[in-house]
Amino acid sequence: MIVTSSVPLTTEQIAQVKERFGIYVKTVIDIRGKICCAGMDRHFEGENILLQSGSHQADIWGGGIDLVTQEIDYNSFINIRPQDNNTKNEIQSEQVKKIYTELTIFFFRLVL
Repeated sequence: MIVTSSVPLTTEQIAQVKERFGIYVKTVIDIRGKICCAGMDRHFEGENILLQSGSHQADIWGGGIDLVTQEIDYNSFINIRPQDNNTKNEIQSEQVKKIYTELTIFFFRLVL
C-alpha cells in the first residue's frame, strides 16, 4: 500500500508501507514541500502521486530505508536528471542528501 503524508507516519501506516518488501520501504520525498510517499513497488509511482499533487520535479527524490539496519539509501531511477545536475541513480548533491535524510528520519521517527 502506498501512503502519502506530510506528517510522521503512524505505526499503522508503517506496517502498511512495509507490506510490499517486508523490511525495506521505497520512499519518494518532495524535499521542498516536505511530503513523503512510501510503500510503492516502483519509485515512479510515488513520483507520479507527488507530481499530480502539485510537487515540482526538481524537488522530488527517491530512495528507501531498511527498517532493520535503519540504513537510508538514495538510489532510484527517478534521480537520473541531468537538468538538475544528477546524472546517476544515487542522489549526488550532499545538500539534497542531507535534507532527504532529515525528512526520512522525520517521517519514520517511530522506527528510527
